[in-house]
Amino acid sequence: MAQTPDLSFSKESRLNDAYQYRQVFEKNKRTADKHWTILFRENNTGVARLGMAVAKKNAKRAVDRNRLKRLARESFRQHKKSLAGFDIVLMIRHASVSASNEELSVGLKKHWSRISKNA
Repeated sequence: MAQTPDLSFSKESRLNDAYQYRQVFEKNKRTADKHWTILFRENNTGVARLGMAVAKKNAKRAVDRNRLKRLARESFRQHKKSLAGFDIVLMIRHASVSASNEELSVGLKKHWSRISKNA
């Protein structure tokens, strides 16, 4: 019987406290486009962990912030195996609010590919 891949977004898959976020903000590599800015650094856990900093300044309405976070989490879940060993902080840019879900997903896929190549 084939095992299904783990596509959950468990507590182990998240940056959980200020210290973990600070680690990424202080020493990171960066990839960005017109929709996303992504900071990342290697971790010692062998697990990919995602944190999000979605500012009201860039997405005024809660419905927009929630859509962007939901889309980012889903994309991360699908690609977390290739991102193992990285702590990632995802930030939105103003243009992401008016972009389609497909456009945003394609952009995230490119970012995940860039990050996994840094391994």
